[in-house]
Amino acid sequence: MTPRLTLAVVTATLVIVGTAPTAHADTSPSVPPGTEPTAAAPVKVDANDPDLKLPEGGTLAEPKVLDIKEVVEDESGDERREDTNADVTFALQAEVLFGKDSARLGVAAKARVAAIAAEIKKQNTTLVRVFGFTDNLGSSAHGDVLSKQRADAVQAELAGDLNNPGITFEVRGYGEQYPISDNSTEEGRKKNRRVEVTFPRTTN
Repeated sequence: MTPRLTLAVVTATLVIVGTAPTAHADTSPSVPPGTEPTAAAPVKVDANDPDLKLPEGGTLAEPKVLDIKEVVEDESGDERREDTNADVTFALQAEVLFGKDSARLGVAAKARVAAIAAEIKKQNTTLVRVFGFTDNLGSSAHGDVLSKQRADAVQAELAGDLNNPGITFEVRGYGEQYPISDNSTEEGRKKNRRVEVTFPRTTN
């Protein structure tokens, strides 16, 4: 049985747009869904700073909420669910799915994957992304291979549960890239060893 999810956090971002900024080329690497860094703490703003004034003739666009994210994590931290306006993401720590240095799913792990498959059916989506990640211990090459093998194992189990040829899967192994916690501690490394399943939200 999947552990009860108990902790919820809801965040919203409100952006007011003024005159169009100068475009700059984005040279940052692409980031998998659900692994973007969180925003930094707000800084103190001087309301009298002339740089904050609109240019002559400038107007403000209508304010709008860009995204709402709800994060629910079980007490152990083994499983996390993130809901936004567009997507649903499940992140499962590797330890609850696999043995050490293994890509074989156990019975309990298959039950967790089956619960995710049930949510995918509920959303009636046709695209599912399965991404694997590791910590930074061992060689980078080994982490790349293991993370892909684990993503493949979860994808295969999902495909069997869903039994829907109309669903397209995108499967990637990112190794130690895109950590979500500090790799200098075992607690942080545990969070980084994970498999994430993301799919578009189609219902409320």
